Parts: sequence; structure tokens; C-alpha cells
Amino acid sequence: MLCVFCQIVAGKIPADKVLETPDMIAFLDIKPINLGHTLLIPKPHYENLFDLPDKLLKEMAGTLKKVAKIVKEVTRADGINLAMNNLPAAGQLVPHAHFHIIPRFANDGYVHWKGKNVAPHELKEMAEKMRRPHE
Repeated sequence: MLCVFCQIVAGKIPADKVLETPDMIAFLDIKPINLGHTLLIPKPHYENLFDLPDKLLKEMAGTLKKVAKIVKEVTRADGINLAMNNLPAAGQLVPHAHFHIIPRFANDGYVHWKGKNVAPHELKEMAEKMRRPHE
């Protein structure tokens, strides 16, 4: 069975499209943080960021910027959040790669996560690990 976003691509589920290219679709989120909250998805099914081909991800970056400008202008937002949740532990609810373009307004009540206090030596150790060669 097709995932919900693949069903939107196939035209089996309606969506309020904002923009469409041969490779991707931007449409309004049905449970928005604020009105104008838009999702940008690739038309082919890729589960998350780690599965997206680099070429398509680069193309999506340009479209993401274009859609963010549209969202900001039309909603008259004070700012824009861009988000991509990858895997369930990060809050990914639909297993199809997608970016959120969220219009933000001063005092809109949307709360961001809070950072943790970490010892300087822990940051140093983590940076060292991350600089090591990886596949």
C-alpha cells in the first residue's frame, strides 16, 4: 500500500497544492502550526533524508527557498521555521521524506525545544569523534 504522501502524488488523496515541479510537490499541512504551514515532498518515495539522492536533495533546496519566500510573503509571517524530522525518534510521523515550511509570528505560542547544559569536555570529545573519517 502506498504511503499517504505517495497517495497525494498519485492523486488518490486531495491536497491543497502550493507548487508542483516534475520531481516534487509543496502542499498545505492539514494540521498546521500556523495557517500557511507547507510541506515539500519529493514525488518518488524516499523514506527520509538518508535515502534521498544528493541530486534531488540539491534540487529540493532551491525549491524549499522559493516556497519559504512564498509562505512568508503570503502569510506576512514575522519569520519562517524550516524543519525535517528523520526517523520516529525525531518525530517523523509519515515515512516519506518531507520538509516543513512553517510561518512564524511573534507570540504565536509555538514552543521550541530547549538545549541542554553540556560540559565543555563533552563537546570537545563529540567534535573529535565527528571529525574522524566516516563512510
